[in-house]
Order: sequence, then structure tokens, then C-alpha cells
Amino acid sequence: MQVLESPRSFLMDTSCGALLRKLQHIWDEIGETEEEKDRMLLELEKECLEVYRRKVDDASNAKARLLQSVAAKEAELATLMAALGEINLHSQTEERLTSLKEQLASVTPLLEDLRIKKEERIKQFTDIKAQVEKISGEISGYSHRNDSLASPINVDEHDLSLRRLNEYQTHFRILQKDKSDRLHKVLEYVNEVHSLCGMLRLDFGKVVSEVDPSLRETGQEHSTTISNDTLDGLAQAILKLNIEKKDRVQKLKDIAASLFELWNLMDSAEEERRRFGRVTCILGLSEHEITESSVLALEVIDQAAAEVERLTKLKASRMKELVLKKRLELEEICRRAHIEPDMSTAPEKANALIDSGLVDPSELLANIEAQIVKVKEESTSRKEIMDRIDKWVAACEEESWLEDYNQDENRYSAGRGVHINLKRAERARVAVNKIPGIVDSLMNKTYAWEEERNMAFLYDGVRLVSILEEYKLTRQQKEEEKKRFRDQKKLQDLLLTEKEAMYGSKPSPKRTNSFKKANGLRTNGNGSMTPTPRRHTVGCATPELMTPRSNSGRQNGYFKEMRRLSTAPLNFVALSKEDTISFASVYGSEPGSPPQAQI
Repeated sequence: MQVLESPRSFLMDTSCGALLRKLQHIWDEIGETEEEKDRMLLELEKECLEVYRRKVDDASNAKARLLQSVAAKEAELATLMAALGEINLHSQTEERLTSLKEQLASVTPLLEDLRIKKEERIKQFTDIKAQVEKISGEISGYSHRNDSLASPINVDEHDLSLRRLNEYQTHFRILQKDKSDRLHKVLEYVNEVHSLCGMLRLDFGKVVSEVDPSLRETGQEHSTTISNDTLDGLAQAILKLNIEKKDRVQKLKDIAASLFELWNLMDSAEEERRRFGRVTCILGLSEHEITESSVLALEVIDQAAAEVERLTKLKASRMKELVLKKRLELEEICRRAHIEPDMSTAPEKANALIDSGLVDPSELLANIEAQIVKVKEESTSRKEIMDRIDKWVAACEEESWLEDYNQDENRYSAGRGVHINLKRAERARVAVNKIPGIVDSLMNKTYAWEEERNMAFLYDGVRLVSILEEYKLTRQQKEEEKKRFRDQKKLQDLLLTEKEAMYGSKPSPKRTNSFKKANGLRTNGNGSMTPTPRRHTVGCATPELMTPRSNSGRQNGYFKEMRRLSTAPLNFVALSKEDTISFASVYGSEPGSPPQAQI
């Protein structure tokens, strides 16, 4: 038998041989036949073969089971390694192992470790996917308030590698950043809506509820919605609120401008203006700078509009008074600038126009204000010439004072203040000597001004150049009269000397003012004479010098009213040839002079 020939069956062979010899010995003692012995040995061999066959089958089955178990675990190990993305180190160890039990013993602990790692990896994937789905749902608008009804998280167990997990984590971080940006944007939109609702005094809760009711909820458990619909709804709400804000700002600015105009027209008190300080303060602000709460409320706008309506009604009743006040202001400015005011807005005519209803009082008031602006601009352009006129007038006043001073017989007598008058007289003579230069310079400036603006320079309705030319002519006549008087004085002194020689005695001289009284001249202490203006008696106690009439034309169908220029400060002199002194009248007026026939 091959089994007996095996090295491992040596001990068995020895035992079986002993038992076989013992069995043969027993058969011999019993007396069994050879045929019976062969038959029993044949049965014994069959029974042994059956036992060996059974044992071989059992061993084969055990080996198959081991192979199946090793193959299954190796397959599971390969699957886990592939799913987890692990490197297969078992294949290198398997080459060094021979028995199946050794292979099974080496695979089992590694498989257990991979199973544990798989469970952990599945838990990681479940958590990260749950967070990703939650954020994705928030972004898409899905509500997670009922988590119990949420579907379970499905994890692909065929790919549990770290690479896949890192991809999920990267995607999760991207979603987290998107969520943070959206949350920041939602909060920014909500704050802007709150600010606009505060300015417009609107119900903030009602406005945001129309976008998403969850925006009104508060508390730690509350999750702010960050969906695209919410962002778009908030953006549309902000757009509508900004349009409403723009409309209200424009309306309030128009009302504030009307308030300012009405206040200025009627000189409203500061207390009355202070009541609407919040309204008027927005005039100087841009739309983005207006942030005060409730400043654009409909109540505020209605109150300001009601005030405008009240002031408008009040303005209609006080318009005549306002027009008259502005007209007086215009006339005062014209008086200071020596400009003729426009007669189209004279008080009598303005009242007649307002009463007839032909002209809107506001337009008439605006016309007067425009005239005030125009007069102020013209006054500014005339300033240099007006300053020279003031200087000329001041010099003429000094000349008038000097004439009066020279006629004072006690000017050199000792007394209080005499030295002061002497010093002033010296200054006055210096100023009087500058008058011709001042007049020439003033005429040159006036000609330049008229040429530049292509219009006449009028002084109280009279062309200034005409006044200056008349003054120069009068002054020239005055100087000629002074020269003629000096010549006549010399001739009179010569005649007096001849009379003394004829009669042998010199009559006591007497001062006479007949020359001045007869000819309108005043003798000064220094022998000079100052001509007085030519005056026309018009039935009044104080005659005035008639100035040339203005020929500037018509304005609004009305001629300019003729004005008179007083000669008191200017001392204009206009002597006619009929008023000159004849030699005979001068000689005949001297007391004590002999008759002409006796000479």
C-alpha cells in the first residue's frame, strides 16, 4: 500500500503490523482457513480505505473552505483597500506564506482594521455630505426646519478614498465661504432696508416679511435664509425704497426751497423757521448724505407742505407790502449809488397792476429783485468813479468853507480855536488847488467807463460829463470874474490916487459889499472872489440849480422822472453875461467918489 510507504505512516505501519500479527495469531488459534483469512483481510483493507477516503474528503472540504475563506477575505481586503485608496501590502507578504491557515491568519487582522477604518470613513463622508447638503439647501432655498423628515444621507461605499474626502471638504469650504458671503450680504441688505424704513418711517417687519417671513424671526435657533430668492427680493425691496426715497427727497427739497423763498419774502421770525429745521437742512445735502431717522416721513412732508400752503395764502395778502418794501430797498440802493430807479415798478404803478390782476405779484417781486441785483452790479462798476466824485464833492465843500472863512474879519484875531481854523484853511487851499486835476481825472475815467459799456454815466439822472463840463465852464467864468474884479480894483485905486492929488486929502476908505450884492460875487479875505450859482426862483424859500434833463429814453412806456441836483455840496456856479459888472456901476457904487462929470 502507498499509504504504508509514506514516511509519516511508519509509526502507523508498525502498529498495524503488530495488530495484524496479533490478529493472525488469533486466527491461527481459532483455526481459520486461509480463504477466510484472505476474505477478512480484504474486508479489513476495504474498511481502511473507506476510513482514509473519508478523511481525505474531510481534509479536501476543509481545504476548500479555507481557500474560500482566504479568497473571500482577500477579495474583501482588496475591495476595502480600493475603496479606501490604501496601498496593497498584503500581496507582498502572501508570496512568503505557504499554508492557507497562515494566509488566513495574516488577512484577518488587516481586514478588521480596514473595516474599522471604513466605518470611520463612512461617518466622515456622512457628516461632510450632510453639511454640504444643508448649506446647498440653504442656498437653494430648501428649509431644514423639519430635520426628522429629511432623507438619509447616501454614501458611495465604493469610493471612500482620502482624495474623494478632500474633494468633499474642499467643496464644503467653498460652500461655507459662499454661505458667509451670502449671510453678510443678507445682513447688509437687511440693515439697508432697516435704515431706509427708518428714514421713510415705514414698517420694517412688513417690508421684510414680503420678501421672506423668516427674516422677522429672532433667536439663536433662527437660521437666516440666504437663498437667491431672498437676495433678489431684498435687492428689489431696496430698489423700491430708494426710488421712494428719491421721490420724497426731491419733493421735500422743493418744499424746503419754497419755504426759504416765502420766509425771505415775508421776513419770518427765527422761531418760525426753527420748527422746520429738519426739513430745510436737507437742501445742502446730497441724496446719499441724508440718513437721519424719520426725516423723509410722510407726516413731515405733509406738515411742510401745509406750511407752504399757509405761507402762500399769507403771501398773497402781504404781497403789496412786500413789493413796496423791495421797491423802497431798490430806491435806497439807487439813492446811495445816485442811479435813477426803473419807473416801471414805481409804488403807484405796482399797486395798480396788483389790484387789476394783470401781473402776478410774485413776478413783480422777482422783477424788482432782478433790478436790485442789476443796480448792485452797476454800483460795483461805478465804485471807482463814485469815489472820485466823493473826493471832488469834499474838495468843493472845503472850497465853500474857505470862502466863508476868508470873509470872516476876525479870522486872525486871538481866540480859542483860531489856530485850528488856520490849519484847516491851509489844508483847504491845498484841496482847492487839486480840484482842476480831480475834475480832469474824473472826466477821463467817466469817458473810459462810457466807452467800455457803450452807455452814458448818469448821476441822479444827469450825465456826469455834462455836470463836469458845466462846472468847468462856471469855474472858468468865476476865474475871469476874479481877474476882472482885480483889474477894476486897480483902476479904482488909481482913480482914488488922482482924486487925492486934485483935492489934497484922502478920504477914509470904507469897505463896501455893493459889488458882491450887485453881481452875485463874494469878496474873500485874500482878494479872491467866489461866484455863487445862478439860481432860478421857483416860488420857494431855497432856490435850486436846475440840472439838464435826462434824455435816456423811455422804460416800460413811462418817462423817467426829472430830478434836481442840489448845488449846496457841489457849489456849481453858472454866471451869465447879463450879471457881469460894468465899470460905471462899480465906480458909482463907491461912497465918496466924485461924479463922473467932475473928473
